[in-house]
Amino acid sequence: MTFKKYLWPAVGGLTIALSAWLLYKELRGLSLDDLWVSLAAIPKTHWCLAAASSLVAYWALAGYDRIALLHLGRKIDWFFITVCSFTTYALSHNIGASVVSGAVVRYRAYSTRGMTPAEIGVLIAMCSFTFILGTLMLIGIILVIEPEVIARFGDLIPVEASAALGYLLLVLIGLYVVASFMKLKPLTLRLSKLGTVNIVYPAPRVVLPQLLIAPIELIGAAGIIYFALPEVGNPGYMVVLGIFLVSFSAALLSHAPGGLGVLELVFVMGLPDMNPADVIAALLVFRLFYLIIPFVMALVVIFVFERSQFRRDEPLDIQRAKHQEKA
Repeated sequence: MTFKKYLWPAVGGLTIALSAWLLYKELRGLSLDDLWVSLAAIPKTHWCLAAASSLVAYWALAGYDRIALLHLGRKIDWFFITVCSFTTYALSHNIGASVVSGAVVRYRAYSTRGMTPAEIGVLIAMCSFTFILGTLMLIGIILVIEPEVIARFGDLIPVEASAALGYLLLVLIGLYVVASFMKLKPLTLRLSKLGTVNIVYPAPRVVLPQLLIAPIELIGAAGIIYFALPEVGNPGYMVVLGIFLVSFSAALLSHAPGGLGVLELVFVMGLPDMNPADVIAALLVFRLFYLIIPFVMALVVIFVFERSQFRRDEPLDIQRAKHQEKA
């Protein structure tokens, strides 16, 4: 347990240090004045569009939990799901180790609605899988439409093979959809801590929303950066989306808090034809709308929630005494 406690913070810290060193090599000539000029050059309409893109992304994030609850056959009011999802992702995106930090928030919230640890575990796994599914589907689409985007990250895969890889990913997702219509038998697992868990293959009424909600969230998040970038040297939305998918996935895997350094490094490498100051400015806008503002709001939500739970759990005689004092 002690090893696990310090593992992910250590991984995140090392990732930040390495990314910072590589970024320093890439941005040696960048000054704060250049960065301020790039921020000031963003039109007001683009600031508004970036903010709207953030709202779209967080609206779609609530759909992750809704889909998981639909799969579990649980009915919880939409407002509670939206607030819980918003708080979960606002914290996990900033803290890092998103599966672990998100699990804590979800367990605390959904346990108050009578959900068992096993059900919450399935919900967390389902949300993570929905994100992976949407990421792979969008990567497949981008590799088919813009196969040369892979060349921006070196010669890892020949450009000629990019489209083939894209089609392969889309075929795999197609097989996942087809299997949902086959009514496969559930798999039963006996876990010591969670009890018996039945893994049921998602039905079409769950799979089809997965293919819609996850891409909308990622498209909205990438839109924040796209609208904050200038038109000069801008390779287009599809390329920006492709780079975002790589950078955001790398940031999540690194467990670095807020993907600090990882997002910047991947985007600077992926947009070599653009002014680095413009790229960093766009990422600052992304961090403002997608990370910082939601994080502050999430802290307020947690404070209000915990305060309400504390009052609810107070003994009845203490509640009456306080009420009499006020009277």
